Amino acid sequence: MSVISVGQAVVLGAVEGVTEFLPVSSTGHLKIVEGLMGIPVDDHAVVGFSAVIQVGAIAAVLVYFFKDIVRILSAWWRGLRDREERYHHDYKFAWWVIYATIPIVLVGLAAKPLIQGPLASLWVVAGSLIAGSGVMWAADQLGRHKRGEDDTSFKDAMLVGSSQILALLFPGFSRSGATMSTALILDLDRVAATRLSFFLGIPALTGAGLYELKDALGTGVGAAPLAAGTLVSFVVAYASIAWLLKFVAKHSFNAFVVYRIVVGVLLFGLLGTGVLHS
Repeated sequence: MSVISVGQAVVLGAVEGVTEFLPVSSTGHLKIVEGLMGIPVDDHAVVGFSAVIQVGAIAAVLVYFFKDIVRILSAWWRGLRDREERYHHDYKFAWWVIYATIPIVLVGLAAKPLIQGPLASLWVVAGSLIAGSGVMWAADQLGRHKRGEDDTSFKDAMLVGSSQILALLFPGFSRSGATMSTALILDLDRVAATRLSFFLGIPALTGAGLYELKDALGTGVGAAPLAAGTLVSFVVAYASIAWLLKFVAKHSFNAFVVYRIVVGVLLFGLLGTGVLHS
């Protein structure tokens, strides 16, 4: 019998879709909702389920940015065959995404027992939500927002890609929040920071979902809940991406900072009063 029902999977898929690319921590929100529904947040099957339904959100990115992805991959393929094409920014950017994914893969494999064990605690989520808010606020205030997407460099990609490790080790920090904050510190504008966060998330999140698939299927989550959660995640994430790109073009990240602090404080309260268990 599945540890997650189809109905619960639909709810979790919607939560994943809304929060995966917003800088509010999808992992944190999933753990909070799982806790409220009585689902054991540190169960290996549940952790695997959370990783798998991320693939639905990533699929939404692939569809939304299809033309950009085809352009970048085409430039990469041409560059492999033609030396002159290797000076093209898109060719170099494709390699940067690959290189920038290596740190999080290495840390993810090495620290898997911690990630699925002590670091999965809701206390960690609450603290990371608040700590990440401070980082995001400082980055938005200190960043000069003067560089666009075409101004990104190998250094930018590596620093932003490596920042994903913060969210991996401290669920609640937010992968999107960490990458966007790092990009803002590097003086990228908000739209460029957001788009870079999307592109860097594709290989990391897809790889995590595929890696965890066997655990999710083999240790207590049925195929039906996985399919339902992934489908809902895709639909909701697509709408979330479109909204976020329009929002950051005209607004700061302050609304997300305030929201994260409120959720973090509320979570501390729920844990402290015993309403939720870590």
